[in-house]
Amino acid sequence: MLAYKRIVTVKESGSIVLTDLPLEPGQKVEVVVFADEEEQKERLRNLRVLLKESQGPPQAKAISDDEIAEEVAAYRAGK
Repeated sequence: MLAYKRIVTVKESGSIVLTDLPLEPGQKVEVVVFADEEEQKERLRNLRVLLKESQGPPQAKAISDDEIAEEVAAYRAGK
């Protein structure tokens, strides 16, 4: 049995469409679908790392509202 791999996105309706397959009309095929869970797991891992890194530094908690306002004003002034 020959195998042809296509990466497709599930449509809003829950359907998928396979095009440009080298098959003959009326030819019988077997379809097996594998969902890419690893991509979602990797995104979640990256998000957790980002949140931990961005919310974790103790020096970030020492910044006052006035210091933030000064930094914004300096940026806007092109400094």
